Amino acid sequence: MSLFWWCLLFAASSLLCWWVLRRGGAEWLEGWPAGLLIDLRASLWNAEQIKLYVGLIWLLHAGWFVLGLFAPGLRGLD
Repeated sequence: MSLFWWCLLFAASSLLCWWVLRRGGAEWLEGWPAGLLIDLRASLWNAEQIKLYVGLIWLLHAGWFVLGLFAPGLRGLD
């Protein structure tokens, strides 16, 4: 994957995480939408649990993004 697409993918993911964490996305996702978009078990989670999950996933994704900047082989899809 080229550096441009790698950065664009991370920006889109970060925008989605920002929406969930700061703009009311977690409240919107409560119930069946979380079950469809995150995991079937997530339909039982409340907004705080969804925020925790998305925040942890974003931290892992940020670490992977930084590694992919310096090691293109870690970007996948090559």
